[in-house]
Amino acid sequence: MNTQKLQTNIAGLNGSIDIPGDKSISHRSIMLGAIAQGKTIVDNFLLGDDCLSTISCFEKLGVKISQDNNHVEIEGVGFDGLREPVEVLDTGNSGTTTRLMVGLLSGIPIHSCMIGDESIAKRPMKRVTEPLRQMGAKIDGREDGNFTPLAIRGGSLEGVHYQSPVASAQVKSSILLAGLNATGTTTVTEPHKSRDHTERMLRAFGVEVEENGLTVTIKGGQKLTGTTIQVPGDISSAAFFLVAGAIVPNSRITLKNVGMNPTRTGIIDVLVKMGARLEIENERVENNEPIADLTIQTSNLKGIEIGGDIIPRLIDEIPVIALLATQADGKTIIKDAGELKVKETNRIDTVVRELSELGAVIEPTDDGMIISGQKKQLTGGDVHSHGDHRIGMMLAVAACISNGEVNLTDSESISVSYPSFFEHLNVLIEGN
Repeated sequence: MNTQKLQTNIAGLNGSIDIPGDKSISHRSIMLGAIAQGKTIVDNFLLGDDCLSTISCFEKLGVKISQDNNHVEIEGVGFDGLREPVEVLDTGNSGTTTRLMVGLLSGIPIHSCMIGDESIAKRPMKRVTEPLRQMGAKIDGREDGNFTPLAIRGGSLEGVHYQSPVASAQVKSSILLAGLNATGTTTVTEPHKSRDHTERMLRAFGVEVEENGLTVTIKGGQKLTGTTIQVPGDISSAAFFLVAGAIVPNSRITLKNVGMNPTRTGIIDVLVKMGARLEIENERVENNEPIADLTIQTSNLKGIEIGGDIIPRLIDEIPVIALLATQADGKTIIKDAGELKVKETNRIDTVVRELSELGAVIEPTDDGMIISGQKKQLTGGDVHSHGDHRIGMMLAVAACISNGEVNLTDSESISVSYPSFFEHLNVLIEGN
């Protein structure tokens, strides 16, 4: 584990950057391309560790995948062409790979075993294995299938109507992918709408998907046809520079080609409500996904309350929203976010611990946190990503407004979703 001395007391961030490809969409492009008939071409694919784990797993399933930087070509083999792997499928740090592949493999008559890293071994899998078992899936694993390693003996599935207790795109997508290979129809109803990249991309591959409010339905037996996908910039990655542009003095940053899927734009709503100087330009749609260019400037911010239906639309951005709130006027309350406890880390405890180390006034609650905005520089300190890429990036942005030395342990975790993060940060620092 490396310890990196972060740049602190930044005078300003200025310039323009292209945000790397969306992680969620990159994962799904490989999965759907693999089970499609014909070639799928993907541009602006995210070359992060998580997405590379997805490629590795499908290569072990007999799918030919070629890469040239962020240009990827997948020779689809259809469901019937996936072969039984001779090796364990290692999903690394990727919850998306793990949970979606369990659903996909449950309906294919092969045996497979899945394992991930230390973080994945702690993340709950029963949220997908339980509904999949209701469809007839044969899955075994630690604590009755709640933790990896998982063993899947794929076979015949029957469609179900599943009432999900959580708004989770991973849960919904896992069931829908299983439903593609099930008899009858498969329906998922959520308490709140989660991100809908799977539904949008299935349509791009020629699959009929029906949506009615919080309910999504798919008919089994449909075939996918290879297509071309242009992956938009990841708004979850853009969030770190949106916050940096709002809180670092003398800053103006333009982020190009950012995905603006309405199930993901909670961070935009929060910035606007807190008073950020944000411009949205060049709005367009590519491959069923909305895209825009975003410009953010140093802003006078006010504390707000964040909870309810917006939480699934910004769950991954809460660590950096907590940092944003430290620079607002007044108190910010984040609630209804208990899902943070089962991410790469318990992000409630981790965010509170690490920001407190830098002098923030922040306290945990059962389902969120309360941040007292100080509108002053943070202090220095020794901080730790705990192997969580989003915690690592949040702390690197926090260092920009810290007046003492900040040392980050395990900065390499950032490569999971944003390998060029520090390179882009340096571009904006030098642009000042």
